[in-house]
Amino acid sequence: MERIPVAGPWISAKEIAYVTDAVTNAWYDQAGFYHQRFERAFAEYVGMRHAVALPSCTSAIHLALCALDVGRGDEVIVPDVTWIASAAPINYVGATTVFADIDPRTWCLSAEAFEQCITPRTKAVIPVDLYGSVPDWSAIRRIAGRHGIAVIEDAAEAVGSEYRGHKAGSLGDVGVFSFHGSKTLTTGEGGMLVTDRDDLLARVLTLRDHGRPPGDKLFFNTEVAYKYKMSALQAALGLAQLERVEELITRKREIFAWYQEELDGVSGVVLNAEPAGTLNSYWMITAMWEERFDLRKEQVMERLSASGIDSRPFFYPLSSLPAYENLPQAVAARARNAVGYSISPRAVNLPSALCLTREQVRRVCVEFKALFRSAS
Repeated sequence: MERIPVAGPWISAKEIAYVTDAVTNAWYDQAGFYHQRFERAFAEYVGMRHAVALPSCTSAIHLALCALDVGRGDEVIVPDVTWIASAAPINYVGATTVFADIDPRTWCLSAEAFEQCITPRTKAVIPVDLYGSVPDWSAIRRIAGRHGIAVIEDAAEAVGSEYRGHKAGSLGDVGVFSFHGSKTLTTGEGGMLVTDRDDLLARVLTLRDHGRPPGDKLFFNTEVAYKYKMSALQAALGLAQLERVEELITRKREIFAWYQEELDGVSGVVLNAEPAGTLNSYWMITAMWEERFDLRKEQVMERLSASGIDSRPFFYPLSSLPAYENLPQAVAARARNAVGYSISPRAVNLPSALCLTREQVRRVCVEFKALFRSAS
């Protein structure tokens, strides 16, 4: 039986046509044609003044930290449960990573935990819109404003999500996105940084191009910096996807609705939340089960895999990873972050690829429900 993929894009004739045009014509004086269109259209979509196309969301976070002058001696707060790319750039700039707990319903950064982690050294916070969900942005922005803390919104997984009418990515000083091949809107690999601040834009444009100020034709570098640019082919693919973004988000929400219907009535299992005033783009449909079930996520994934179904583990707490485990901040987080450590072992990402059919979702749910009938 054909395996059911956990993630993957929806590519149409429009994307193929745009990329074909880019590889044919986006050279010489037309080299920036698709970049400019993609950046302008993306900024307008998110509701921000500026957008900068980049090779990854990780590079976007790195540039944001640099532009905000975050470095040695500073602390940056991140949710403990997220992909490592949200936190790794903090190490790049020599700052200290502080791991805060997550909210038990949204699985995003807890505003209360964020505030408890603030010290005089806290310079920035990186809330993550996990799996398409959004945190309590009103509380997070209020706390950050009171303490003079810069906010970098990691919307890597949440293109199209909303908080009180505002698009994900527009709720901080800087917003960052991923266009990895698994994401709702993809360029294969790639990312975007958005901001309303002219000062941050100017720094980002210089830092991403080997320390050359925008418009420099003399290769007269003013500082040693980075090479973070997107290709014209990626920008063309991204523009085509962006022109179909509402269609892509509608499909994601349709797939989630199929799961809701199939898993309705399964006691002790909950899916991604969508609190009042928010819209969840459901990048990864995620199932979490109560502690009374004697099942860990690795067991569930193994059983699904044996039935030809791919899945992903709910992110492990960063403070539990070998990459961080011996750091004093990680040791403190393991003692403090009870919610993240409780949820992580008992949740998985179910197949969420944009190519899924109704029948494939039904097959996933039949296997998933069988697991929990035997466990109870």
